[in-house]
Amino acid sequence: MFSKHQRLKDSPLIPLLRGVQWSRQRLLAVVSQLSMLVITIVLITNVVITLGERKFQEEWAVQRYSELQTVGTLLADKVSFQQFRTQMFARSEQLQHFLNSPGKQEQQRLISSWIALKRNIPELMDIAFYDVAGKFKLSSGNMFGNAPLSADTMKKVNQLSEHDILASTIEFIPYEDRLEPYQMQIARLENPDQSLRGYLVTYNSLELMLQAIKPVFSSNDSPLLLLDSQGQLYAGASNLSPLAGVPDTLGISLRQTYPELWRDLAMNNFGEFHGDNAAFVYLKTPLGAQNNNSHQYVLLSYIRNQDITQRFEEWRNVLLISSVLMTLLAAAVILLVHLYRIEQRSRASAIELADGLFRGDTGCLLVSAAGRIVCSNARAAAILKLNQQDIESRNLQKLFEQDERWYQQVQQHLLKETAWRGEIQLQTIDTLYLRANIRLTGEGDTIYTLITFDDISELKQARQDNHLSQLLSDSAVATALVSPAGQLIKVNESFDHLMQLHGRTDVSLAQLLKNDFENQWERILQLINLHGHWQGQILCDEYRSGCLQTTLKGCVDNEGELDYLICTLEQARNERLNIRRDISPYRSSVLNELPALERYFTAMSEQDRHSSCLMLLDISPSGMLSHLSEVEKLESRQQQVEMHLLRDLPRGYQMSNWQLGQIAILLPESTPTAAHHYAKNTLESLNHHGLADGICIGIAAYNDGQTLSQFILNAEVGLKRAKQNGAGNICQAFTTPSDSNQA
Repeated sequence: MFSKHQRLKDSPLIPLLRGVQWSRQRLLAVVSQLSMLVITIVLITNVVITLGERKFQEEWAVQRYSELQTVGTLLADKVSFQQFRTQMFARSEQLQHFLNSPGKQEQQRLISSWIALKRNIPELMDIAFYDVAGKFKLSSGNMFGNAPLSADTMKKVNQLSEHDILASTIEFIPYEDRLEPYQMQIARLENPDQSLRGYLVTYNSLELMLQAIKPVFSSNDSPLLLLDSQGQLYAGASNLSPLAGVPDTLGISLRQTYPELWRDLAMNNFGEFHGDNAAFVYLKTPLGAQNNNSHQYVLLSYIRNQDITQRFEEWRNVLLISSVLMTLLAAAVILLVHLYRIEQRSRASAIELADGLFRGDTGCLLVSAAGRIVCSNARAAAILKLNQQDIESRNLQKLFEQDERWYQQVQQHLLKETAWRGEIQLQTIDTLYLRANIRLTGEGDTIYTLITFDDISELKQARQDNHLSQLLSDSAVATALVSPAGQLIKVNESFDHLMQLHGRTDVSLAQLLKNDFENQWERILQLINLHGHWQGQILCDEYRSGCLQTTLKGCVDNEGELDYLICTLEQARNERLNIRRDISPYRSSVLNELPALERYFTAMSEQDRHSSCLMLLDISPSGMLSHLSEVEKLESRQQQVEMHLLRDLPRGYQMSNWQLGQIAILLPESTPTAAHHYAKNTLESLNHHGLADGICIGIAAYNDGQTLSQFILNAEVGLKRAKQNGAGNICQAFTTPSDSNQA
């Protein structure tokens, strides 16, 4: 356990006699641990592989989404350029000659120039001219027939400005035994006087436009599909392996084949969708000028889960090989640990043979250099209330429940003196106290620490009782020793007789004194922590008529924490009241509720009432109770204000909780003027401590025949006026005439 530099030269321990023997329990433990190891490694490997594949999938999605943005931008630019090109066709010299001189020769020249344009522009499928009525006149080919323009199309074209081009929706046309998606662009031809001369129409292949942008954007692993706002497939269906739910034929609607994907796609302009068989990335893009009410189309791409698995196959093989190696290494560690433990047990068995060397009435422990308990005698187990088997192999520091600082101090002492003597306290075993003697023994490789100890708990308890008795003997009046929780610990005879305990101490001080003393206990403890003591008078007619003068004095421990409270009770007197036995206390800090204040008010004589005032404080700022969650905040604020007022409360003044947010203070032997000055000083003191925000004070003087309820109602009138007053927060109501004249 400790250093090997210095040691006592005792006889060496008996050498090990037992070899390594694998018991059935040990074999079962090894098998169970290896099984758990394999299961854990398999689960962790599966999780890592799944996360890796998901990471690959996310990287593909980010890259593919960037590509879709590029395709969408290029496609939109391509359509915009085609609109510009259509406008150039509409302004071409050949077309103007034809419109001005519509002869056969001019028509032939125009068609020849159009055919040349088609030959040089792959995505340009056809060019056609329609008259003012929308009837077909001529075209560069016969692919699209001689059908006239629809009235709706001509209406849309005519609504555009002079140089705008109308881009239609994408449509299909049969071409070479397949459907070819195309987009029609229409330009309006006008005379110099802005009269209509006809319409020029160009037909552009969408498939060729996509191929012209970049062919590698679409592959069998990551195809590129173009769909309209209704989910109909327009491009990207060629050279694709079938995937469940994804249309592989032009014109088929994704809305019908894959409703789950379509719902996600219809609700967002871009995003990802993870299906059962593949991961999808989509982006919506407009095709056409903004002033043409451009149509929204969807660029969709996906990658199959099996492709992700194939891409991750190399890493998966690395992970599997690593998992196998880790499993083998962990299994070897488990076997070595068990082998080490078996050897340790074999050594412990040999050490047990030396158990007779330290048998006796003193507890003994033999500790290894690593701080582990090798063996113990029966007396040590009895003192520590543990089985001998439970003590073995435990850490000495944890067994004695000491911190690292104690351990280091003992170690340093043993380095110098080779022996240590002292007392040790165990908290969990009924506050067990031990007197221990620690010394090093052995030599060579067999260095051990021998610990002998005795139970001195009874001696400690006797010392504690003696200390408590000394604390009680310091007072000649009714005295009790109380815990910080308010529980009686010890009482003297005067206290037992006064409170009629008959030897019982299993009650709390709050239950004995009542008067809402239990609710005030936390505040009293705070005052004791601040000032070291607390004094107050409590109405206690149950044990003795009148009031009890209560004094609580705090006793702190070495760390400054409150350890005990010494409570003294004395009979309070008031020379002004010779007739009534229920005399009024000169000071009370436990009148927490209104009934206690009412009992105090009833105990006052009529003469004392005539010279008294009542002050009502409202401590709730505007809007404090706008929500139920503010109640706790208001209660905390009221407690802070009460603590501040209680600390500076003049002698004889009585404070009580009237209701949530309002405090009543009874001021005996006071005039309205003096009450006003006290209220002003109170507000200044609260403002100095940052507690005066929103506080209003109402003051009332006593009138003949008033009850406490009427007294409070008068103070409420002053409080309402104080809230309405903009200049100050203090107002008086029902002031006596004599005091008004003096003021």
